Amino acid sequence: MIRFLIRTAISLGTSALALLVCSWILPGFGLSLGGFLTAVIVFTIAQAVLSPFIFNIARKHASAVLGGIGLVSTFVALLIASLFPGGLHITGVATWILATLIAWIITALGTWLLPLVFLKKTVTKRG
Repeated sequence: MIRFLIRTAISLGTSALALLVCSWILPGFGLSLGGFLTAVIVFTIAQAVLSPFIFNIARKHASAVLGGIGLVSTFVALLIASLFPGGLHITGVATWILATLIAWIITALGTWLLPLVFLKKTVTKRG
């Protein structure tokens, strides 16, 4: 249960960081203060649900694109999060592409590196 909570916190944190970085550096990426929490939660849930789903579809029908699954799921998660009013607004093709790349890199690195730090401490404390 502790591992699940740590992984959930890491996912929410990296999603929040990714959306904030995109809003700071991309002019066509708008993130309102009031809708920030909604955007983070929707983006995180969408990524968690879509990644395995898209992976399974690609594995069965287009195995050549398996390496791009993270990018596809990040793009779709951004699209879904932008559908909720008052939170996330993305305009322009270049902004969509760059936001997908930036969010994917930040969330991928965070979900890959941070569990090594936090879960290692949890395992060490138990041992």
